[in-house]
Amino acid sequence: MKISIDWLKTFIDIKEQPDQLAQLLTNTGLEVEGVEKYETIPGGLAGLVIGEVLTCEKHPDADRLNKTTVDIGGQIVPIVCGAANVAAGQKVVVATVGATLYPADGESFQIKKAKIRGEVSEGMICAEDEIGLGTSHDGIMVLDTDLPNGTPAADYFEIKDDVVLEIGLTPNRADAASHLGVARDIKAVTGRPICIPSVAEFKVNNQKKPIKVTVDNAADCPRYAGVTISGVKVGASPEWLQHRLKSIGLDPINNVVDVTNYILHELGQPLHAFDATKIAGSHIQVKKLAKGTKFTTLDDKERQLFGEELMICDANGGLCMAGIFGGKGSGVNDQTQDIFLESAYFSPDIIRKGAQHHGLKTDASFRFERGTDPDMVIYALKKAALLIQELAGGEISSEIVDIYPNPISKTEIHVTYAYVAKLIGKELAASEIKQILERLDIEITNEDDLGFTVEVHPYRVDVQRPADIVEEILRIYGFENVALKEHYSADYLAEFPEKDLNKQQFRLTETLVANGYFEIITNSLTKPAYSTLEKSLDPSQDVEILNKLSEDLGVMRQSLLFSGLEVLAHNINRRQTDLKLFEFGTTYKKSSKGYQESKRLGIWLTGDLTAESWYQPSAKVAFHDLYKTVQLILDKFNVKTKDIDILHNEVYEYAAVLKLNGEVMATYGLLNKQLLRKAEIKQEVFYADINWQAITKHAQGIEQFREISKFPEVRRDLSLVIDKSVSFAQIREIAERESSALVKQINVFDMYQGDKIDAGKKAYALSFILQDNEKTLTDKVIDKTMSRLMQVFEKEIGANIRK
Repeated sequence: MKISIDWLKTFIDIKEQPDQLAQLLTNTGLEVEGVEKYETIPGGLAGLVIGEVLTCEKHPDADRLNKTTVDIGGQIVPIVCGAANVAAGQKVVVATVGATLYPADGESFQIKKAKIRGEVSEGMICAEDEIGLGTSHDGIMVLDTDLPNGTPAADYFEIKDDVVLEIGLTPNRADAASHLGVARDIKAVTGRPICIPSVAEFKVNNQKKPIKVTVDNAADCPRYAGVTISGVKVGASPEWLQHRLKSIGLDPINNVVDVTNYILHELGQPLHAFDATKIAGSHIQVKKLAKGTKFTTLDDKERQLFGEELMICDANGGLCMAGIFGGKGSGVNDQTQDIFLESAYFSPDIIRKGAQHHGLKTDASFRFERGTDPDMVIYALKKAALLIQELAGGEISSEIVDIYPNPISKTEIHVTYAYVAKLIGKELAASEIKQILERLDIEITNEDDLGFTVEVHPYRVDVQRPADIVEEILRIYGFENVALKEHYSADYLAEFPEKDLNKQQFRLTETLVANGYFEIITNSLTKPAYSTLEKSLDPSQDVEILNKLSEDLGVMRQSLLFSGLEVLAHNINRRQTDLKLFEFGTTYKKSSKGYQESKRLGIWLTGDLTAESWYQPSAKVAFHDLYKTVQLILDKFNVKTKDIDILHNEVYEYAAVLKLNGEVMATYGLLNKQLLRKAEIKQEVFYADINWQAITKHAQGIEQFREISKFPEVRRDLSLVIDKSVSFAQIREIAERESSALVKQINVFDMYQGDKIDAGKKAYALSFILQDNEKTLTDKVIDKTMSRLMQVFEKEIGANIRK
């Protein structure tokens, strides 16, 4: 929504600079998203002055050019001019050196001192199209004026500029969808009075064109008013009105339609003007039409009604979609002489329903569907009628029709001072609260030591309950005036928010599924023999079922591994060999303290990672595919494991064990072939056993956001020959310890084991990304950092660094 500051000044005194006013409005809840300058002529004719041609003679080297000298006020400048009508003694518009011109057609350009065919030219005598005042290029503009030479051209042409505020209006603030509404908020903050022009001069001239009005359903249209104006002359609006509309992004149409748009944006009350001669039977009917009825709107589109939109009709059918869009057949045009001017209050629900069904979003529907002011209907109608008379002539030719059977009353709300203090977090003096409410035009009807009762005008559709009153008080008092406490209680901020385990599991389920995994759910009852296949499981800790259905379902599982292998075997036997599975489940065992349950997450990978295709070869799953998934889970919950062990046992050919403070978080690796043989699986299977209970316990939530560094990254590579026993985790830990401030990322991009290096050794090619958040790194700092890292690698892990 655009608001003109000059327009605002017609309601209230504005003392603030535009930026200050923008901040004031933003603090009240009317967020100003932009401040822009509006000029009736681009550039505002800056650098253009009134000049007088003193001499004029033909250019010695060009027949079509003239040499002139021009007095531009205290300075006489030579100008070469190509216009045929230039002559000595003329008053002209001169663009001085440095001025920028904005032609009616074409790109803007700057006037520079130049030589034209050998003659110096220090300016330009302008035609109207060259400065954006018109389209004529028949010759230079010759002015009839006694203004002194050097007078700014903007003064002669009465060029005006304005500052326009772009307000991001929230849906609840329908009351502020106008210049008057914004002025009300300025009044509330500053205490300055609002001046609303009187319409006392409105009078009925005759009764030539009475229009009968009936409203079928007062719930759809609680208030409908109208008046006839005859003998109008439709034409272009005066410049002041055109500039007002243009400043807020509207194109002028004609004086009658422009007045309705003007009132809408000034007062927030939409109006509509009908050609009165096209109202069949001189009878307006506000009603619904049958479903399927065809109706052509002003944009020349035929629309099919769905039977629930409210229509303004005459004896022959629809004239207008009420509060949304006018009809083509009844609109005002250049031949219109009599108009019926409509002002109404429509139910927000019915306007919203119609606008959404037809996909029509107009300035009128924007306001009606949020709620307009029923008390503004007659004032806006009278003001518009007076303005039309002023700009288009005509006479008021009927009494004002005002159908308002059930007046909308003010909203009564009772609020206690204790409630105000509780919600604001600060006690305000009763006198200050009353002053704010009075400035907001919220009337206090009753008060005592504990609280007060207020009546709220219908145009404040967002103020319906005590909390809304407190919000009004706070936004005018100022959020910035409520001091922040040094320490917050749990009422305001929970330092350790409760973890919803179901939500965490669902979040991770979505992530795993997005990465191509399928969830399985298996039976918690399993075979007693499984606990003998894994030495880490103790058969004596099996939880046996007293009334077991069978021996195969005789105990509660101690591990997710075997039930998952059963699923793999079942699918592989049916030629589904490429599998990515996961399961959240509970494991059970006996302990000295009774029975113990543990929440686990199992992940199984087998077969090909990528399907066979013409554009890429198939690839078997590998250990690092499983590692990537495990790391994804840890990163998801911001769990930082610090220790890693390598494991070889009867379950795994090889595996990695991740620990945090001695507690195992995850074990993952390639399953033992003998174990797989017992499960009747003949292909490699990678398996991860994740301690889901521990993950959720140590989950840190989302990492804190940090500002992205403005300074560039630097990459340096190192090639290390190290013992096979040295892990990448050890290398990373050393690098982070020695230069954590600068080293942002470490990566292994190549590894070699073979006969070209000593037995028991391996070679790592590492990349280091360095970055300083405060300044650009210099070669000296980078070399010093890398040198220190090389020394530590040599000393602590016996690295042989290839240089």
